[in-house]
Amino acid sequence: MNAYSGRLALVGDRSPHVRSHTRIPGLLKELEKRDHLDLDVYWVPSDDVDDALEGFDGIWLLPGSPYRSEAGAVTAVRIAREHGIPFLGTCGGFQHAMLEFARNVCGATGVQHGESTPDADELLIVPLQCSLDGHEGGVQVRAGTRAAELLGVERSMERYHCSYGLDSSKLDLLREHGMVFSGYDDAGEPRIAELPGHPFYLASLFQPELAGDGRRPHPFIQAFAHAVAGRSDQIAETGRGAMPAAT
Repeated sequence: MNAYSGRLALVGDRSPHVRSHTRIPGLLKELEKRDHLDLDVYWVPSDDVDDALEGFDGIWLLPGSPYRSEAGAVTAVRIAREHGIPFLGTCGGFQHAMLEFARNVCGATGVQHGESTPDADELLIVPLQCSLDGHEGGVQVRAGTRAAELLGVERSMERYHCSYGLDSSKLDLLREHGMVFSGYDDAGEPRIAELPGHPFYLASLFQPELAGDGRRPHPFIQAFAHAVAGRSDQIAETGRGAMPAAT
């Protein structure tokens, strides 16, 4: 019997019609078998997010936007970022991680998501020039980043299911405040973001949970799960609630 390996919050509005949501339970089972990571998993709807998330060892903001509560999705990212909780954001999770960082770290409080507020004056998340709904695409990975370390290649083929991405004109604002864009598509558009000073903070516009046939977890998911378990072990040694917040 495997040991307890940490509490994981899957944040998103669970639906049998979202392929990501149906794939993830099987991936977590594979991690249990392959890596002996028996995570205690909770699905948290976006409109149920509150400060109780601070007690989790990992937060994964899942695809499936527009969420029932954009505020809830953004709050989940903020809690992970401020409390040093391992964070993974995929597809809509990437988009809302960028919203959270722009609003709460960069001071761009008025930026909006083009899917939920298309007529807003200042859009951070905009329609892609070419929809990536159900497509695969190449991702060029920057050397020396966490993404490069995990993927182990300079270029990776990844699967998407989205039609919105980050407005590239806002990249410098995010970079100036510490966000690192570690992966780009072949046209130079950002596809992976990470925060180097955080225990584990990785967001991708593509969906690593859709890689392959579901029997071998993507390196991002595997590394995230180990970070969740590692935080749980560290807290067990120091006492839950005694972990310092990330700076």
